[in-house]
Amino acid sequence: MKELLDKFNQLSEREKTLVVISGIMLVIALFYFIVWSPISDSLETQRKLVTSNQADLIWMKKNANRAIQLRSAGGNSAVYSGSLPQAVNQTAGRVNIAISRMQPQGEELKVWVDQAPFNDVVSWLQSLEALGIRIINVDLAESNAPGMVKVRSLQLGKS
Repeated sequence: MKELLDKFNQLSEREKTLVVISGIMLVIALFYFIVWSPISDSLETQRKLVTSNQADLIWMKKNANRAIQLRSAGGNSAVYSGSLPQAVNQTAGRVNIAISRMQPQGEELKVWVDQAPFNDVVSWLQSLEALGIRIINVDLAESNAPGMVKVRSLQLGKS
């Protein structure tokens, strides 16, 4: 450090001024690129995420009554007597849902879907209920894309 200070003292006044100004500019640039810019970018990303989630919440609140009506109208007396995997494949194909995995469990069937539009999943579940297939349990998760969900677990049975 003493060597640097000796070299600095050997410089002319003009060179010393340039070194000091360059050092200050370097500190400012490092602060901007290491601290300020990443924080600013992160805040902007979070703002966009909040806006997107607020829009999703508004949509869900608007459609909550429809979901309640569909659930109460679900007192369907149809009894499905065919093959569950076949019915699931056919109904999923009609609404363009790609099933990633199915696992029969006795008289029940577990289904997983990696990614599908939320509205298509709701239509698919409605068509399954209309056939008389009972939805025992559904576990949905949001996907990275807007309006898309993952069906982490869908357990179906015959009514």
